[in-house]
Amino acid sequence: MKQLSTSQFRRAMLKAGVAAAALCVQGAFAQAWPAKPISLIVPFSAGGTTDVLARAIGQELSKALGQPVIVESKPGAGATLGADFVAKSKPDGYTFLMGAVHHTIATSVYKKLPYDFQKDLAPVGTVALVPNVLVVNPGLPAKNVAELLALAKAQPGKLTYGSNGNGTGQHLIGAQFESMGGVQMLHVPYKGSGPLTTDLLGGQIAMSFDTITPVLPHIKAGKLRALAITTNKRSVALPDVPTLDEAGLKGFNLGTWFGVLAPAATPQPIVERVNKEIVRIVNLPDFKKKMEEIGAEPVGNTPAQMAKQIKEDTERFAKLVKDAKVAIE
Repeated sequence: MKQLSTSQFRRAMLKAGVAAAALCVQGAFAQAWPAKPISLIVPFSAGGTTDVLARAIGQELSKALGQPVIVESKPGAGATLGADFVAKSKPDGYTFLMGAVHHTIATSVYKKLPYDFQKDLAPVGTVALVPNVLVVNPGLPAKNVAELLALAKAQPGKLTYGSNGNGTGQHLIGAQFESMGGVQMLHVPYKGSGPLTTDLLGGQIAMSFDTITPVLPHIKAGKLRALAITTNKRSVALPDVPTLDEAGLKGFNLGTWFGVLAPAATPQPIVERVNKEIVRIVNLPDFKKKMEEIGAEPVGNTPAQMAKQIKEDTERFAKLVKDAKVAIE
């Protein structure tokens, strides 16, 4: 084994000392945390799935951490305004993002983003997976996917579908539906599921590909008609509704995940503490029951698993965005 010179030994010990000191500071900081309320940023308007999940997980985190978790909406630009706000927030463990699959899509859709989703935000843990559902206003004369496609082909560019904003999962699912169905429709972006659902119920738009959560009560009440699930397996919340794959669009499989992220430099002990609580919470019987009622499937993975998921989705959606020719300046 090569022997170190005196100067090399001193440098090595200095580096070790600095690293140890940093760990001590992080450890002490984490022990004192949280000492004040925590903000959980929702990048959409209130009332949508992201908001519902943020409030559900936030309520349980408040109990576990002993400080209020305040859910704040910062909607706009396909969820990128809220992500940018968190990415540039102080990494002190008091600001988190309720992120979603939309952010992995925005990376390819928006030509210029003021942040890098994979570098500027640290994954904490995925809370739930929620299938999307193709729903139409009952006034639309289409009882199934085949009839809808026939109607769209007879009126190219006239049938409208709403989404949570340009570059979101709903937007891309709609674009994929157009591509695979050989139809052309008119995309109408909103700032969240709340205003989107209101216009869908009022007949201002014909359909949407939203997550199940905000439209489920209206489907059950007969105010909206569910035609198909966008993932490759049926939803336990709507077991009688076929998948788009079953309805003829073979291979169609797009859904939405939701999870918590923090500014990139947030101390690791804090990230690990919040992850530990998320995993515990999503396995609580009452939380599982609540998720089942809104059509969500609890997840609770590690930060590393979530980071892998984000990387894979970013690469997958980059191809879909290119094929669908979706781009925003």
